[in-house]
Amino acid sequence: MTFPQAVLLFLAALIAGALNSVAGGGSFISFPTLMFTGVPPINANATNTVSLWPGSVASVGAYRKEFKTEPLLLVILSAASLVGGLAGALLLLRTPEIVFLRLLPWLLLVATLLFTFGRSLTTRLQALMRRHLGESAAPWVPLVGVGLLQLVIATYGGYFGGGIGILMLAALSLTGMTNIHTMNALKTLLASLINGIAVVAFILARAVFWPQALLMIVAAVIGGYGGAYFAQKLDPRLVRGFVILVGFTMTIYFFIRY
Repeated sequence: MTFPQAVLLFLAALIAGALNSVAGGGSFISFPTLMFTGVPPINANATNTVSLWPGSVASVGAYRKEFKTEPLLLVILSAASLVGGLAGALLLLRTPEIVFLRLLPWLLLVATLLFTFGRSLTTRLQALMRRHLGESAAPWVPLVGVGLLQLVIATYGGYFGGGIGILMLAALSLTGMTNIHTMNALKTLLASLINGIAVVAFILARAVFWPQALLMIVAAVIGGYGGAYFAQKLDPRLVRGFVILVGFTMTIYFFIRY
């Protein structure tokens, strides 16, 4: 890692940490930057997960007063997150690099579309749930359904992870949750579990580029703190628009290149 690469990675992680504290989507900046500086794609994915995970864990503490979830639901979703996150990470580690490169533009496209249209997706899923289940569904049906859905989301999260926040909010809405603060708290906890178990797998597999990761952890923490401070001064729509623009730009770039 050269000095210019170190500066570029620090700035990318700084911006990623700030974006994650405001609107999400920081990986659209940090992950491609790792690849641009010469980190192989699978290692870049693993290093990016390790770099941004501490910020996610720190966010859980900020939501500690909002955990008003049924214990059974919390246990089911947490277990599904750990199992799925580990499965996705192991699947990534066993994916040939050429296959991952071919999947990468599609993964970025899915993540960008989820970030862009996630709110309307959540609304549609809520309406669909009410239409087909209504009040007649047995109490365990939503629990089992959202548990299986969380398992799929966590597997995708352990493998790549872009857009899992939106997916989890949509899944939680199917349980009847309406308090956005409680939903965000649970989403943050589950994302930390998914990425945390993936981090363990990546470390044990020696897939992490540690000089880059340690540098980016520091930058992401600084960016997250600063982002939370300046979030009160920025129009969230402008931040969201910037993330969407970057997401589509990176998607087009990787489609053209690979």
